[in-house]
Amino acid sequence: MNNIFHKNKRLVLIFSALFLALFFLFTFIVKTDILNNFDFDATARIQRFTPRAVDTFLSFFSLLGSFEITFLFLVFLLISRKKKMVFFVVGIFFAAHVVEIFGKAFLEQPGPPIQFFRYNLPFLFLSTYVQPGSSYPSGHALRMVFVFIIALCSIYLSKRPAIRTKYVLYGILSLIALIMLYSRVSLGEHWSTDVIGGMFLGISAGIFSILFL
Repeated sequence: MNNIFHKNKRLVLIFSALFLALFFLFTFIVKTDILNNFDFDATARIQRFTPRAVDTFLSFFSLLGSFEITFLFLVFLLISRKKKMVFFVVGIFFAAHVVEIFGKAFLEQPGPPIQFFRYNLPFLFLSTYVQPGSSYPSGHALRMVFVFIIALCSIYLSKRPAIRTKYVLYGILSLIALIMLYSRVSLGEHWSTDVIGGMFLGISAGIFSILFL
């Protein structure tokens, strides 16, 4: 069992490092501005494809990916774990946000212009007003992917739900994550490259957190 654990541990570290490397590589590619046309075209096409009638529905997912909601949900997922493990995972969650802030400082990428903005709710969390000036990487994508991985791992390790119920929960969580990531672009709050960069960072941090679960 120890050999299996250590092999899996090495595999987890390798995948975490791989996605972190992808994040830094992709960041340098985005910094060259060669993906600017891709961002603009992708946003225009996604918004043409998305009816304005669903903007309010998608705006709820914007709130769902806020720092306040994802942090509370993360604590809820970890509350049954050992306190020491909870501190490690929460620490990684905050460390990923530190990398996000440095990414925004390193790469000055303005978000989509106001004509793309389609958020349609009268309420915003306080964290929304923290605007570092750069759009890359997407903090919403980072948080959603991180919590998504922790939730999948928690369900997998749990003995209570039946296997079929677990598969249903996997499907529901996957759908929520995909809609949230899609809403970032369809609501004109982030470019596609912002979302991709946030995903790479969130996957790296989320996979690394598995070691402490």
